[in-house]
Amino acid sequence: MNAPRVLIDGWVVAQRNLIKIKRVPEILVFVLISPIMFVVLFAYVFGGAIDAGPGLNYREFLIAGIFAQTVVFGATFTGASLAEDMQKGFIDRFRSLPMSRSAVLVGRTGSDIVYNVISLVVMALTGLLVGWRARGSFLDSVSAFLLLIVFAYAISWVMAYIGLIVPSVDVINNASFMVIMPLTFVSNAFVPLETFPSALQTFAEWNPVSTVTQAVRELFGNVPDGFVAPDAWSLQHPVVYTLIWVGIIVIVFVPLSVRQYVRASAK
Repeated sequence: MNAPRVLIDGWVVAQRNLIKIKRVPEILVFVLISPIMFVVLFAYVFGGAIDAGPGLNYREFLIAGIFAQTVVFGATFTGASLAEDMQKGFIDRFRSLPMSRSAVLVGRTGSDIVYNVISLVVMALTGLLVGWRARGSFLDSVSAFLLLIVFAYAISWVMAYIGLIVPSVDVINNASFMVIMPLTFVSNAFVPLETFPSALQTFAEWNPVSTVTQAVRELFGNVPDGFVAPDAWSLQHPVVYTLIWVGIIVIVFVPLSVRQYVRASAK
C-alpha cells in the first residue's frame, strides 16, 4: 500500500464528503441540534431527579457522558454514508477511477473527524451555558477532546465495516442503534455506576464508553474532591484502557473494512 497516495486520494474523498454539507445543509443542522438537545434534555429534564454523588453537580457529571455519546452516535455517519454510496452506485464509480481503493474509507472516516469536532465545539459551548466548567488544566482539557476524537475515529471504522455489509441505510441505522444504545446507556455516561445491579455494573465498568467518559471527566476536573476511582482496573486507568480499545478496533476493523470494500467493489 502506497501511504502517500492513500492520504492524497483520501483527502480528495474527504473534500467530496465535506462539500456535501453545502448541498445537504440538513446534515450540519443535525450535527448542531442533536448535541444541544441532549445537553438541555438531561440537564433540565432529568438532572433534578439524578444524584451524581456528594460534592458534584450533575451538570458537570453529565457533560462528559454527552460528549462520549455524541461522538459515538456521530460515527454512524460513516456507515450510513457508505451504505448510501453503495446503493447509488458511487462505489462502482470510485472503483473505475485511478485511485487507491482504501482511500474511499480513509476519506470517509477522516471527514467524520470534522463533524465530531463541530459537535464537540457546540456541546462545549452549550455546556458552558448550562453551568458546566472545565476545571482541569488547559493541557488536560485539550487531551480530553483529543481522546474523544481518537475514540470516535476508531468507532467510525466499525461503522464503515457495517455500512459495507448491510444492504441499505435503513438497515444500518437500525443495526447501529441496537449496538450503540446498550453501550451508551449501560455505562456511567448519565448515572453513577453504583446505581446499576451488580451484573450490569460489572459490564459497565469494562465498557469502553464508560472508560472514555471517566477519562474525560477526570481530565476536565469534573470529579469531586477526594475522588477515588472504582476498583475495576479499567476505571483506575481509563485513558490507557480506552487507548487499548482504540488500538484493538483499528487493528481489527481497518483491514476488515478495506477487504470488504474490495469485495463489494468487485461484485
